[in-house]
Amino acid sequence: MSEEPSIFVGGGGPDYGVPQSLLLGYGNRHGLIAGATGTGKTITLQILAEGFSAAGVPVFLSDVKGDLSGLAAAGSATGKLHEPFMKRAATIGLDLTYQAFPVTFWDLFGAQGHPIRATVAEMGPLLLARLLELTEAQEGVLNVAFRLADEEELPLLDLKDLQALLVFIAENAAAISARYGLVASASIGAIQRRLLVLENQGGTAFFGEPALDLEDLMQRDPDGRGRINILASDKLMHSPRLYATFLLWLLSELFESLPEVGDPEKPKLVFFFDEAHLLFADAPRALVQKVEQVARLIRSKGVGVYFITQNPADVPENILGQLGNRVQHALRAFTAKDQKDLRLAAQTYRDNPDFKTEDAIREVGTGEAVTSLLERKGIPGVVQRTLIRPPSSQVGPIDPALRAQLMVMSPLKGKYDTLIDRDSAYERLRAREQKAAAEAAAQAEVAPPRQGQTDLRPESEGFNRGRRYDGAPSNPSPRPTATRRSSDSVGEAFAKSFARQLGSRTGQAIVRGVLGSLFKKR
Repeated sequence: MSEEPSIFVGGGGPDYGVPQSLLLGYGNRHGLIAGATGTGKTITLQILAEGFSAAGVPVFLSDVKGDLSGLAAAGSATGKLHEPFMKRAATIGLDLTYQAFPVTFWDLFGAQGHPIRATVAEMGPLLLARLLELTEAQEGVLNVAFRLADEEELPLLDLKDLQALLVFIAENAAAISARYGLVASASIGAIQRRLLVLENQGGTAFFGEPALDLEDLMQRDPDGRGRINILASDKLMHSPRLYATFLLWLLSELFESLPEVGDPEKPKLVFFFDEAHLLFADAPRALVQKVEQVARLIRSKGVGVYFITQNPADVPENILGQLGNRVQHALRAFTAKDQKDLRLAAQTYRDNPDFKTEDAIREVGTGEAVTSLLERKGIPGVVQRTLIRPPSSQVGPIDPALRAQLMVMSPLKGKYDTLIDRDSAYERLRAREQKAAAEAAAQAEVAPPRQGQTDLRPESEGFNRGRRYDGAPSNPSPRPTATRRSSDSVGEAFAKSFARQLGSRTGQAIVRGVLGSLFKKR
């Protein structure tokens, strides 16, 4: 094992290579854990999370199958895996001791952990368009909405704000189109329908305040160990777009918020991206390019990103080339495509003269892997066959009672539990409508009726009749011609006033970051 601070990954024996350790100084050079289902990827993720935590490095990971909550409990000498684990530990020369690790549980839906929220404005139009599966034209309308929100000082905090803004754009389409180009009603309607789908999938719970404070992901326990942040993702995986977009948003927030640190002695945070293929599946080229940029530059912020997927081919080549620390579990080559992917995976490793890499990747068993970890000066290590070390924490999920107990003891208890609904776009647009209604009513009282016409409108009738976002009917019954003209004149005046406001707010848009979220602005 190296004299430099490192994480012991696995070792050898008569049939394996030299012991393998991940040097902490290169922990921010990113990594890959790949392999077919059931070959041991979860155990590898678990032992790396343990190693980083023990070294004082906070970790964020997603628990897709519900197994990783076991990090919060110590392994057991009476468990069914104790005997094979002790045998493996003896083979690789490891003194295995069982221990639990400090864990913080998170859940977008707030059921199995602290709620995680982001504002619509923080998500930005690029990621939101990806989440909603919008076309290019629809994404253009969404960009107009975000620009308008910035210039008109209409904070977009939750989906209710965005829905109200879309209604406002539809009702003032002429003035807005004159400023930004054609805003088609069909595109607005499509976005509204996609927002409805997102609501039905539970996305409403994610958008709002209090928004996540990134510092809460980088906490350490009093004993110096980094806390392991576990996102409950078993239910979230039913909405794969929401899952992938959330993790990408979190990654971009870290990139935009953290200062440059160069090459630290150890990472500030390690981010494990499980089911990484969901990030890149059907992603537009522009988004993939942004992810490449973030992956290339975020290591200078002290953040290491580790992708977990079944096949290295799931990760774009430009990103794959940046993943210096690799643990490749078995790949099964049953089809011609599988064989091609296997050959390509083998070609990305530094050859070992003792065996053929392609054969090793095909032949390693469960709990074994082909590894290549960065050595001194960042040089990729020669590929080795490695027996992965057993974990110190529990394999498999903890029981709900223990999870509930840990939630009560969490240092973040109560911070994110209560939803805050402060003044934002929805409230401000309603206030504008009410003000316009009051002005219209005042004008109607003092203005004499036109010759030959009678104003039949009841005094109690408000200007905002028929506004969709305040619960009134969207198709009011026809009114006399004089009433329509009076209402139309107020609407025209409101649109003209709005157009003047557009002209006066040029250049006041908030600067957005690399993936479209607000730059250091909540």
